Amino acid sequence: TDTMLEARLQTTNRNTQNSRETSLWSSGFGMKLEAVTPFLGKYRPFVGRCCQTCTPKSWESLFHRGIMDLGFHNAILVKEENTRFRGWLVRRLCYFLWSLEQHIPSCPDAPQKIMESTGVQNVIAGRDPGGAGEGQVPELVKKEVQRILGHMQAPPRPFLLRLFSWALLRFLNRVFLSVQLHKGQMKMVHKAAQAGLPLVLLSTHKSLLDGILLPFVLLSQGLGVLRVAWEPRTCSSTLRALLKKLGGLFLPPEANLTLDNSEGVLARAVVRAAMEQLLVSRQPLLIFLEEPPGVQGPRLSALGQTWLGLVVEAVQVGVVPDAMLVPVAITYDLVPDARCDAYHASAPLGLWTGALAVLRILRGSGSSHRACVRVHLAQPFSLQEYTINARSCWGSRQTLEQLLQPIVLGQCTVVPDMEKEQEWTPATGPLLALKEEDQLLVRRLSHHVLNASVMSSAVMSTTIMATLLLFKHQKLLGEFSWLTEETLLRGFDVGFSGQLRCLVQHTLSLLQAHVTLLHVHQGDLLVVPRPGPGLTHLAHLSAELLPAFLSEAVGACAVRGLLAGRVPPEGPWELQGIELLSQNELYHQILLLLHLLPQDLLLLQPCQSSYCYCQEVLDRLIQCGLLVAEETPGSRPACDTGRKRLSAKLLWKPSGDFTDSDSDDFEEAEGRFFRLSQQSRCPDFFLFLCRLLSPLLKAFAQAATFLHQGQLPDTESGYTEQLYQFLQASAQEDGFF
Repeated sequence: TDTMLEARLQTTNRNTQNSRETSLWSSGFGMKLEAVTPFLGKYRPFVGRCCQTCTPKSWESLFHRGIMDLGFHNAILVKEENTRFRGWLVRRLCYFLWSLEQHIPSCPDAPQKIMESTGVQNVIAGRDPGGAGEGQVPELVKKEVQRILGHMQAPPRPFLLRLFSWALLRFLNRVFLSVQLHKGQMKMVHKAAQAGLPLVLLSTHKSLLDGILLPFVLLSQGLGVLRVAWEPRTCSSTLRALLKKLGGLFLPPEANLTLDNSEGVLARAVVRAAMEQLLVSRQPLLIFLEEPPGVQGPRLSALGQTWLGLVVEAVQVGVVPDAMLVPVAITYDLVPDARCDAYHASAPLGLWTGALAVLRILRGSGSSHRACVRVHLAQPFSLQEYTINARSCWGSRQTLEQLLQPIVLGQCTVVPDMEKEQEWTPATGPLLALKEEDQLLVRRLSHHVLNASVMSSAVMSTTIMATLLLFKHQKLLGEFSWLTEETLLRGFDVGFSGQLRCLVQHTLSLLQAHVTLLHVHQGDLLVVPRPGPGLTHLAHLSAELLPAFLSEAVGACAVRGLLAGRVPPEGPWELQGIELLSQNELYHQILLLLHLLPQDLLLLQPCQSSYCYCQEVLDRLIQCGLLVAEETPGSRPACDTGRKRLSAKLLWKPSGDFTDSDSDDFEEAEGRFFRLSQQSRCPDFFLFLCRLLSPLLKAFAQAATFLHQGQLPDTESGYTEQLYQFLQASAQEDGFF
């Protein structure tokens, strides 16, 4: 007993001493220090700040420090307190009463304003060159305008919107555990809406449910009816008619005709007038910058750039003085409509097909298999401010063909200048009819906003679990905690919180259709991915984690590429750590990877220099401990501040003499060398980073092999089909997803 009392007294004294030290340390800085594990979710990085380089005024005015202290709100949690009434009956009818209390503004005169717009009237009167009014009866042209407008949009029906909101609220509560929305992000959007400018939300596209979920969430937060620009190819005619009454917008097919076609001129005039009326009425607009899920091709949507180009054109013409752009992203634990063959489906979704899919989702949803959803609203920024700043920093630019043609033909062996603009984004069609400079502005803005949306997206628990199963797969509990902390330390948020064991159990229950659980001795559980479609699904989930580790992954692959010619890849880590890597070699290898990897994967900001990105990659490798600075033998140490070294640079010179500028002396930068760290955790982390990009680099390696084996057909599509079949056969042989 005396021993226990003595030990307890020592512990108490030690805790008192530690608390005194903490109070003394914190008193000097005016803050309270507390040891908090990031995994617990108590302190999370606030993501979604707009670019300080392109929009410095928006970066400062639409954000304040108190936003970070606000928590999360479950958008589908509607109780008695969310209505004006109380009582036993209200608790059972709270969904219906909540839908009745939503404010839905009406705009019955919108078609008349579109008909009276200047552009449409010029086409009707035949004053527009090549317009539909030349040689035609104005009454017939008016009927044609009404037909095009009816194909594009319809006035929202308040009763139908309330009924649909009630049904959707019940559906979402059956399918999802929660739809989380950050209160601070919503506060920023409300502050931008109070400025009296139209809101344009630019979103990623993970599911066909996005176009229904986002309007519901923003309607519940008091932003009004959200007009959604839908992809016509994904919906049947019956479903389009329903979505138009709920606020949907569809591009008429005549708008994609040639510029000299009279029907195309009329359709484009109607689309421009409808967009102008929409912005003037300050109705929020949602545009998807990504292609719909399942569409093969580039990530950036041509239709999304078309709608964004209409907004840019309206602001430049002066229809509205400015518009507030809001990057948006939605992340799911599991996408409800993501089936094994959904990535190759091209048939449009019909009304009855959608109803059957909803019934299938409701039947398969249970209390233990319900997923979570996070809606991310990044910081709004001014379109006018971005346009002015973006145009001022443009330089010379070349197309991707002009950059790579000399290398392909063997006329040049050096790395081309990455500062040139690589314009390989698909053209948006004749609808825009903008100048080349304005089209470049739309492409740069699309990349910029898509980068902001991806960087503000939270990493879900299923993404972390899929990455561990594919690339590490050791002790799931320990690795899950480690990967979560590494993600948070890189400035990315996570879409979950709670106890570690419960999180892993819930995640495995969500992925039970794609993994196999094997019970081994002593109660241990072995998790094995299922081959085939299950492995492919895990690969799609793990790709959501790549943006958080992309810089380190590019740097690790560059280092491995340099070491491949010196040390065998299967050689020991100690042998690889002997080799010195110069900074110029690392820059050169990173630039080669930037050319090889798709721009839709890298999502580099247009305002960021590629050489600054190389330095960022190098800094990330040093910060995570993979690279250690090493000074070559015989070179002057970097910390040497001898008088002989600095005397020539510190001499006073006349004010107009710039002959010996410090910026022209790159001797110190060229003399930097690095080597791989010899810490025990570095080999595993290095291989993990390389494996994140290994599926894509493996596909490029197989494509290079195909160049020596494929037979050149008459058409480009035939050659592409041969390449696709070769890659598919190679993947099946290697068992590589």
